[in-house]
Amino acid sequence: MRKYDNEFKRQAVRKILAGQSVASVSRELGVAEGVLHNWKKAKLEQSSSAEQEVLELKKRLKEVEMENEILKKAALNSTLSD
Repeated sequence: MRKYDNEFKRQAVRKILAGQSVASVSRELGVAEGVLHNWKKAKLEQSSSAEQEVLELKKRLKEVEMENEILKKAALNSTLSD
């Protein structure tokens, strides 16, 4: 089993928390998705409630931004087809 140093783990989790998918981080770093999920879970358990709230808000913001892009494309397609 391969050992990873703490800085490597922090960088990997930071990428995930910044919005990069676990699958893409897994491919990029050559680490199994399950291992990344475990590192992320451990980080979240160590976080304060304020840090957790910030992470949840960032996640929700990303979801809303994606929804907004979909709606923009739908509106554009609707106006083009009229």
